[in-house]
Amino acid sequence: MAATPLFALPVARHRVNGVEIAARMAGSGPALLLLHGHPQTHAMWHKLWPALTRHFSCVAMDLRGYGDSGIPADEPAGHAAFSKRELARDAVALMRELGHERFHVLAHDRGARVAHRLALDHPQRIERMMLLDIAPTLDMYEGTTRGFAQAYYHWFLLTQPAPLPERLIGADPAFYVRSIMGGRHAGLAPFTAEALAEYERCARHAHWPHAICEDYRAAAAIDLEHDRADRARGLRIACPLRVLWGGKGVVGRYFDVLGLWRPQAEQVDGRPLDCGHYIAEEAPEVLWEEVRRFWGIAG
Repeated sequence: MAATPLFALPVARHRVNGVEIAARMAGSGPALLLLHGHPQTHAMWHKLWPALTRHFSCVAMDLRGYGDSGIPADEPAGHAAFSKRELARDAVALMRELGHERFHVLAHDRGARVAHRLALDHPQRIERMMLLDIAPTLDMYEGTTRGFAQAYYHWFLLTQPAPLPERLIGADPAFYVRSIMGGRHAGLAPFTAEALAEYERCARHAHWPHAICEDYRAAAAIDLEHDRADRARGLRIACPLRVLWGGKGVVGRYFDVLGLWRPQAEQVDGRPLDCGHYIAEEAPEVLWEEVRRFWGIAG
């Protein structure tokens, strides 16, 4: 039986950890949590969805504030509401509500940073994990160069105090989405019209500019505190980890990706792929082969 395309499935909404989380679910087999990047939604997995759902019970969720997920009614000081620790709790709570106490993780970009925190805070939940196109957040901030800052300017723009960045990106959110995504290696060519329309639609939600700014403010503040504390006590990722990055992207150009992950995980390997940042949409066939080998799926 052919797998149902991702866009043909209904979006379910679950109230977990004090916030409404949107997700699509399908497939059978071991549970696989899919986490998206910025400025996208869970729709970024649509090219891999048919293959993934033939082998996994897939849960593709929108991070809080992104896609069709909501934001909390109250936000404590210090950007804690958008810390990766809190977003990881969203994921664990959602998976538990769906009946998955243990699961695998495939995550990209911002979602991969959430997955990193999830593996540290909830090691008993994760079987195996694959992270796409990131080095550890703390190492990237501490190793920032002029070239990286220019290429990843949004990391520094979005951390500025409110309401400056919110007003700038909120004035034309679709333009912001196209600029960020189209400014990478492959331009807008990898993105289908349906997926791009979905990213733009969700960027028009009233809460979106504030939510994504808070995501980045947390990454440059409270998330670094959490990372430093864990390193000080020698905490590392316990589950098998594979990291992949775009050989034509920014992260591999400015950072020794695998070298930076090795001290942070008990067992890790990885390599660059012949593509840019948006691996799941630029090189879905190559990524599927990596998934198949990492999870031991017969060819």
